[in-house]
Amino acid sequence: MRFLIAVAAAALAQAQPLTVREAARLAAENHPAARAARTKVKMAQTRVEQASTSSLPRASYRESFQTSNNPVFAFGTLLNQRRFSQANFAIDKLNGPGFVNNFQSQISAEQNLWDAGATRLARDAAQLDVKMNSEEERSVQSGRIAHAVRSYYGAVLAAEAAEVTKTAVKSAEADLARAEAVRAAGMSTDADVLAVRVHLAAMREQEINRASDAKVAKAALNEAIGLALDEQRDLVSRLTPTASPMPAEGGAERAEIRQAAIHRSLAQTQVSRARAELFPVVKLRGMFEADRGRFVTQAGANWWMGVSLDWNIFNGGLTGKKIKEASLGVTLAQEQEKQVASAVALQIRRARTQVDAASERLKVAEAAVAQAEENLRIMKDRYEAGLTTVSDLLRSETALVETRMRRLMAIHDQRIAAVELEAAKGTLTGESDVLE
Repeated sequence: MRFLIAVAAAALAQAQPLTVREAARLAAENHPAARAARTKVKMAQTRVEQASTSSLPRASYRESFQTSNNPVFAFGTLLNQRRFSQANFAIDKLNGPGFVNNFQSQISAEQNLWDAGATRLARDAAQLDVKMNSEEERSVQSGRIAHAVRSYYGAVLAAEAAEVTKTAVKSAEADLARAEAVRAAGMSTDADVLAVRVHLAAMREQEINRASDAKVAKAALNEAIGLALDEQRDLVSRLTPTASPMPAEGGAERAEIRQAAIHRSLAQTQVSRARAELFPVVKLRGMFEADRGRFVTQAGANWWMGVSLDWNIFNGGLTGKKIKEASLGVTLAQEQEKQVASAVALQIRRARTQVDAASERLKVAEAAVAQAEENLRIMKDRYEAGLTTVSDLLRSETALVETRMRRLMAIHDQRIAAVELEAAKGTLTGESDVLE
């Protein structure tokens, strides 16, 4: 039984695999910034619902109590309660009616019949606001995905760099054994062995630093995708070159470009809303009222219904100034739309250039690694034969480590540049091919 429990605990403790695509999905769904953006969309949707209620009738209920010996109040109240009689016409009753109580229940209703489209325009503006926030959510998700991918490949790069230094340490240990064998054969001095020991110490120091960097990079990745910093995941996506070059065309899907177009439409809507103030508003109003001398008795009821027209004929030119301001807002939105389009085009071109540059660097690095490996092999053979110095051997070792690191950096930069290009075009999602 204890054995089974130990096996189960070991299985649970084993780090779960995490692909770069899964990291992108977690970042888009779980990060607080992404959840906040989704909440803003829901808030905007409720404002559409609020604006839609303006076309519905309004009804309200009111209950009140009043008492007074004011002759006018008493006269009108008794009429409303249907309790006015012949005796109330007496002069002394008119001048000194005594206090009169009135319990009043009132139901009123109002329906907007025509407002020159102001209600519809308010609803249109709210719907545009939903689209604006939806594009903002998409932009946030794209940004979180790009950040998660950068963090993921940064963690992979740190792990593979640690492996490079670990291999360099093993190679340096082999060099030390080789140097000691050559010294034992009388073909070198203690200085050669000491030089190799210094080189080995430097490689071990690099190994320690790289291992530390890998731990920090994994914690940064966990933060980017909304996981606990200490949660362990096995990063299964490796650093490999992108499958094929990506076209640089695009940008129409970019959230900022869509937002600029929505902002222009919203500005045009504001012009129409300002012009709607030039026209009258027609409303249907009605009310039912019950007046009672006591809370449940001595009651009378009345009602009224009417149509009103409210027309602001002159307000000092305020409406005209609002129209002018809104029209200038349209011009401003149009200029901002052009500015955003130009900025996005520049970002796409820059990202495309970075992809190409990283690809070219990768070709150079691949060739350099092959050359450095062959050079080191030759140097080891020559050193064992006493045909070269230990300094040449160590330089070859260092050159191989550096070229391998440059190759890793070129692959990393190419991957990140490809993601940045996809983000610049506005097509980066959790399902993008660039995450393969």
